[in-house]
Amino acid sequence: MKQFLHKYKYILISVCSFLFVLVVWQLVTDVFHMVSAVMLPSPTKILETFVYKLTGGTVPDGATLFQNIWSSLQIALGGYAVGVLIGVPLGVGMAWSRRFELFAKPLFDIIRPVPALAWIPLMILWLGIGYASKVGIIFFAAFISATVNSYAGIRRTTQVHLWVGKTFGATNRQLLFKVAIPTALPMIFTGLRLALGSAWVALVAAEMLAATKGLGYMIQMARLMGRPDVIIVGMLTIGFVGLLLNTILEKLQKRFVRGAKKDD
Repeated sequence: MKQFLHKYKYILISVCSFLFVLVVWQLVTDVFHMVSAVMLPSPTKILETFVYKLTGGTVPDGATLFQNIWSSLQIALGGYAVGVLIGVPLGVGMAWSRRFELFAKPLFDIIRPVPALAWIPLMILWLGIGYASKVGIIFFAAFISATVNSYAGIRRTTQVHLWVGKTFGATNRQLLFKVAIPTALPMIFTGLRLALGSAWVALVAAEMLAATKGLGYMIQMARLMGRPDVIIVGMLTIGFVGLLLNTILEKLQKRFVRGAKKDD
């Protein structure tokens, strides 16, 4: 029993904190009626709405919960993949080659402070309100984090390691792929996780402004129809899906990065 408690104590603490919030929420809304249901529905009402949307309900946005999740995932992962595939090599290249840094970094430094949401009007103007425009918005959100962390990771490569590699006759290419990139992997994976969070945030905002399906669109339609229960279901779904995707990246990091912290 002691071993079980020691192994799962952090999980138990997290579960207890979650249950505590639910109990207080239920007391405030359904038991003591301290908050109007119009402002904050009770957990039981949220659960009813979640089951309704999960089992095929389409009100008020015209799609089920699974349809909205699938639509959002297609857009988020599409833009995220493009942003990472361009951002990581760009960050590595700028950090490794001084000439390439002088060529690319000034332009990147101009784009970097621009929020991904600022690109929404241009994306809609250029690409309409379909899949491509939202992928473009997600691309900018993921691209910045992936580039910055990849650049920082390569820059943190210990010069002693590079000097040892040169002493043993390693080529510039071998130093990059055998020394610098493995050393930078923790920072690169951190960038991947930050990029995923940024992409998910930008996705919801993009869907609120220009979409016909998705979690952001569901939240927007629920706001217009005065359905706070659907809004909260959408918010919780975004949180759980984001947590799942982040957990997958953590597992990949532990698998591929040497020295990554393992689960107890």
